[in-house]
Amino acid sequence: MSRITLRRPALGQLRFLMLFSAYIALFLNIAFYRQAASLLPLHQGQSLLVFLSMPVVAFSVINIVVTLASFIWLDRLVIVLFILVAASAQYFIQNYGIVLDRSMISNIVDTTPAESWALVTPQMLLTLAFTAVVSSLLACWLQVKKPASGWRSLRNRSLSVVLSCCAIILVALLFYKDYASLFRNNKELVKSLSPSNSITAVWSWYVHHRMDNLPLVQIGLDAQQKPAFSSNTKPNLTIMVLGETSRASDFSLGGYNRETNPRLAKDQVIYFPNTASCGTSTAVSVPCMFSNMPRSHYDDGLASHEEGLLDIEQRAGIQVLWNENDGGCKGVCNRVPHQDMNALNLPGMCIEGECYDEVLFHGLEQYIESLKGNGVIVIHTIGSHGPTYNHRYPPEFAKFTPTCETSQIQTCSQQQLVNTYDNTVLYADYIVDKAINLLKAHQSQFTTSLVYLSDHGESLGEDGVYLHGLPYSIAPEAQKHVPMLLWLSPDYQQRYGVSQTCLEQRAKSANFSQDNLFSTMLGLTGIATKEYRPADDILTGCRSTEHENISG
Repeated sequence: MSRITLRRPALGQLRFLMLFSAYIALFLNIAFYRQAASLLPLHQGQSLLVFLSMPVVAFSVINIVVTLASFIWLDRLVIVLFILVAASAQYFIQNYGIVLDRSMISNIVDTTPAESWALVTPQMLLTLAFTAVVSSLLACWLQVKKPASGWRSLRNRSLSVVLSCCAIILVALLFYKDYASLFRNNKELVKSLSPSNSITAVWSWYVHHRMDNLPLVQIGLDAQQKPAFSSNTKPNLTIMVLGETSRASDFSLGGYNRETNPRLAKDQVIYFPNTASCGTSTAVSVPCMFSNMPRSHYDDGLASHEEGLLDIEQRAGIQVLWNENDGGCKGVCNRVPHQDMNALNLPGMCIEGECYDEVLFHGLEQYIESLKGNGVIVIHTIGSHGPTYNHRYPPEFAKFTPTCETSQIQTCSQQQLVNTYDNTVLYADYIVDKAINLLKAHQSQFTTSLVYLSDHGESLGEDGVYLHGLPYSIAPEAQKHVPMLLWLSPDYQQRYGVSQTCLEQRAKSANFSQDNLFSTMLGLTGIATKEYRPADDILTGCRSTEHENISG
């Protein structure tokens, strides 16, 4: 019986390089061309020509790179890498409206395994199978004909590089002003061009994080508790609930037409409806809000090796605890006691590597009972983190129906998505209320207070954008407008002369941001340090005269 062998098709080297350069430039950059087409008036002849020149430039650049790689026998490897990277980038740009930059790479690196798996959908696997895997295997399987003459092959490839350079120069001569205007006015457009977007973002992330291992910069070395807070009468206890992906527009405390905060509405909290985030991702916002740097001068490279709010609190003698349920504190809790509640894998609270936020209270009662002196507890929730919003709350909190029961949120209707998200807000309402009730239960032992602040907001399909993480300059308001609230026990208000009425009036009329957290927490817990800025402390102006300089 004769064996049937499948002959590998053979291509000349130039054809091989140009074929895959064209594939990457044309078919793996559809997301880029769609965005460019939406920004150009294609009914005008000049703009149409500019648009048609874009694939020429993309092909020429990719052809230059892979051809140069062929001189050192790396062309197949480069082509496969380009295909895999470009196909993946295009999938997420098209389906979630992301922008691939350094911040997004940080999000990818910091994403928990459970969150990563939530993004692995049949649609994703099928799309990447056709656009990336098949074409990569084809690039490896095709046979490249050996040239009859090495010198002729060298000459032809060199000529291909020269012609590609000429094509780029010609486009630049004809349309430079058009390109300059387009990219100057739409700076994020280039971040949709693959594979350069991924390469640039990864390199930028690497360069930025080379500073991570620099010596720790200490701040607030003069920190101490003011006498009124360190007296031997009754210690103070503050809980900070760090929200995740909560957008202010869906909080009924701020006027949302659905009752998503029924419990907090009865808790006499002070809600701040006009609060802006520092970033649009956890990796940016959390280090920023706990640092002494305002958003306008925030440097995440410096923040990665500089002390922050919790270091100062601890240095002043306050006992600090961080309970984690969202994949990490992004460095801000590294030098204070902290615990990953996910690792407990408690039955009934944790499923497939993720836990409901109620797990954050496990053991907290006993911790508070044993607490000696002043304390600050931070509970970092998973909140409303997508795309699996339906995993963020127990079934009894599914008040708004029908819901979106898949991680492929772009396949759900807008109403299903909003319903599911609002259920996560309803559960967040329960969590913050539970923290307040925990403080109330210990009012005979402590003078108590609570702060709630979300790290960033979320897009729910408005204008085709989902999730979060867009560059701040172009991010929609939904990703930057976040909920913030204070709860001060009657004992706290009386002891430290704070007027709730004053705070409520200030909350309604003034604008706030995550920049306010640093000094507000210092003031709230009575820490005196030169790092404290009274103008940023939300309580400034609402304390009685004898307490106004409590943290000066």
